[in-house]
Amino acid sequence: MTQRVELAAVLDRLAIDALITDYAITVDDGDWDAYRRLFAPDGRADYRSAGGIEGPAPEVADWLTESLRIFVVRQHLIVNRRIHFDIRDQDIGDTARIQADYTNPMRLADKAEGSDSAAPDFECGGRYAFTAVRTHNGWRLRQVVVQEKWRRQHWSDPVT
Repeated sequence: MTQRVELAAVLDRLAIDALITDYAITVDDGDWDAYRRLFAPDGRADYRSAGGIEGPAPEVADWLTESLRIFVVRQHLIVNRRIHFDIRDQDIGDTARIQADYTNPMRLADKAEGSDSAAPDFECGGRYAFTAVRTHNGWRLRQVVVQEKWRRQHWSDPVT
């Protein structure tokens, strides 16, 4: 590889890392318009292993809007990112596959306002399989597949 190709590969890795970070932040913040913008026009998401749906990103964003509303706190972390580029003519191609593990602690809203009892904490974890594609607007997600491996719910003391 030439230095130019190596520099391009580093820049692509940084851009894809930022894309995956933006994905986590948009989901945690409930910024569904920004979530939609992360995807290529043909982008799809598959949350079936976590009890969700699969479909075009705009439809999945609508589903996420409703289904995640019950969680007042979301803060998932995406780690152990592996990025594999398709190679084309001795050069890095325009498609990348990303595998990354996640852990996702969330807090359910209290059952009754003014209640002394705390809502349960909910945690899950697993692996994401992302496919990213280079577009005129930079790297975008073509596919997100959630592979949930575990989940648990536990009760904590009320926050004072």
